[in-house]
Amino acid sequence: MGWIKRNLIFVVSGCLALGLLGFAGFLIYQGISRNAQASDTLNDIYGKLQGLAQMQPQPGNDKIDNIKKAKEQELELRLWLTNAASHFNPIPPIPQDEVTSKTFATALGATCNQLQQEAKENGVGLPPQYFFSFQVQSSKLNISSGLAPLAEQLGEVKAISEILFAARVNNFDSIQRVKVSDDDVSGGVQSDYTDLRPSTNGLAVITPYVVTFKGFTPELARVLAGFASASNTFIVKNVSAQPAGVSASPDNAGAGLPPTDRYRMGGRFERPNELPNVEPNPQLVSGKGGLTTVLKEQLLRFTLEVDIVKLLPKS
Repeated sequence: MGWIKRNLIFVVSGCLALGLLGFAGFLIYQGISRNAQASDTLNDIYGKLQGLAQMQPQPGNDKIDNIKKAKEQELELRLWLTNAASHFNPIPPIPQDEVTSKTFATALGATCNQLQQEAKENGVGLPPQYFFSFQVQSSKLNISSGLAPLAEQLGEVKAISEILFAARVNNFDSIQRVKVSDDDVSGGVQSDYTDLRPSTNGLAVITPYVVTFKGFTPELARVLAGFASASNTFIVKNVSAQPAGVSASPDNAGAGLPPTDRYRMGGRFERPNELPNVEPNPQLVSGKGGLTTVLKEQLLRFTLEVDIVKLLPKS
């Protein structure tokens, strides 16, 4: 103890030096740990970089920036999706405002009168007192259910009918739709409805219609061209043809024609010139003088299954 008292300053200085050495060692240890961790991180990044450089395609280099090109292609894809969505615009319902029994009845009468007038102006024959598949609703003042779907169907029926009128078919026989109200189920005329069912997926709702008309192959070409060039998306899935004199029914659809004349199309109809190979009915007609008619085309009844594609609203 005497020595410590005599050398107190030396002892205190030594203790402080040892403490500082210990603290310095601790700092060095921390620095080594951080350096080791940074080295591991750097090696991991370097390994990922090597992996990316070996990928096909790779991010690029100082001459080719594949990341920039990928971003440009993503922008082009988004623009294409935006432009493509414009072809799937829904057909406006009739009426477009709030739908009640009164407003729908008024709109139905006005729409049917308008379609009958358009048919007359284009020389298209219609069944007598035809209400374009809304026969049961035409006689009711109070619609029991399904007002909104009925308004959508009325707009779609109008759009399909106007395409046929513009094609100047000989006769508009019928259009069939899906049952959407209790009145359709309980009191509707069966010929107004189709057994096809609507379908949906993660992108769109597909609503089927069946339309029947009489005409010749040029009228069929104009109808298909009208669906192909419409601003809304129509998909002609099936076309069947039979002589106009044969009664239309599911059992004899396509009767009287070779099997190759009944054909099916999937997807949007892009080339309306590709028509069924419906052979004209050859008839030899002898006349007094002049030319002899060798071939005379036969009037046909065409039945088309037409789907309307409507995109689902974005969530």
